[in-house]
Amino acid sequence: MDVREKSRSTLFESSKHKRVPIYVMMPIDSFGIDTSGAPRIRKIKALTISLKALKLAGVHGIAVEVWWGIVERFFPHAYNWSLYEQLFKLVSEMGLKLQVALSFHSNAHLSSRVQGVSLPQWIIEIGRQNKDIYYRDQNGFPNGDYLTLGVDNIPLFSGRTALQCYEDFISSFANKFDSLMGTIIEEVCVGLGPSGELRYPAHPFQDGRWQFPGVGAFQCYDKYMMEDLRTVAWQEGKPDWANKGPPIAGDYNSFPTDVPFFEEGEGSFSSDYGQFFLEWYSDRLLGHADAILGVAASLLRKYQEDEQSSVRVVAKIGLLYWWYQTLSHPAELTAGYYNTAFRDGYDPLTSMLSRHGAALQIS
Repeated sequence: MDVREKSRSTLFESSKHKRVPIYVMMPIDSFGIDTSGAPRIRKIKALTISLKALKLAGVHGIAVEVWWGIVERFFPHAYNWSLYEQLFKLVSEMGLKLQVALSFHSNAHLSSRVQGVSLPQWIIEIGRQNKDIYYRDQNGFPNGDYLTLGVDNIPLFSGRTALQCYEDFISSFANKFDSLMGTIIEEVCVGLGPSGELRYPAHPFQDGRWQFPGVGAFQCYDKYMMEDLRTVAWQEGKPDWANKGPPIAGDYNSFPTDVPFFEEGEGSFSSDYGQFFLEWYSDRLLGHADAILGVAASLLRKYQEDEQSSVRVVAKIGLLYWWYQTLSHPAELTAGYYNTAFRDGYDPLTSMLSRHGAALQIS
């Protein structure tokens, strides 16, 4: 056997015996709020039996959503980690590892069969007075599953901006579970939008507004994003573009062939106006992720530098495949991914993730 044959044989043997770690996601109905308002784990005995079975089956770890709406539920800065202390202790005792998803969104409308988790109650109270803290579509309808990125730097939340709320939550999490970071907690996925994904809520299937394969709808009509668009348009010397999104973009369930904006021509996605709007819309989404991941990477950096017990930072994006064979890729455009037949929209996104040492998860 020559050296090349021996090398190939060694590589084959090492690859054949290398194990891929398997993580199992906790069911969405695992957590709840009892009658006193305290968070609790549902069916703790059944969960314990399930964790034992997973360990025996060779599962490496558990993926868990850590909800902002549970931990900081009633008052700003009042963090209650008791549910996760109990859960993480149980997972550790079973010899399993953890993937943690810091979830700044709501899944309260995900299913009529299961009670979901809302945004914090004190955030909801603010939203009752000011619905513009949420994304809005062209008809003014708000989406209460995630705060609009338009309030990232506006102190509407008991003196804090939305970014400061996220930063304080991540810092509290890291401090509370410092002893588990890199040993039991191996991965932290940082929520960046609805369903934890970096995107706009352009396809809200929960309430029936959108059905596959509709193009979706742009989500930039809250007053804070509109004010930002107005400022940028005036800076570009285009005041006619200042007060509105695309006027011919259809609705949630339109097909691209029925929507002038997603075809080629005057006022379309490929026009000067279309390029201006889509660059602004996608750049604001990237800036949102850049700011949050910058905070997360800074707070978790000490756990990433230890080769023996490192923590991986992860960001999720949505897989929006329908209408990909068209020139405009409308489902991606409405979600904030400026990816068309003429433009690579994912290169700036992955470059941004790389700057923060973050891995990409496509869901």
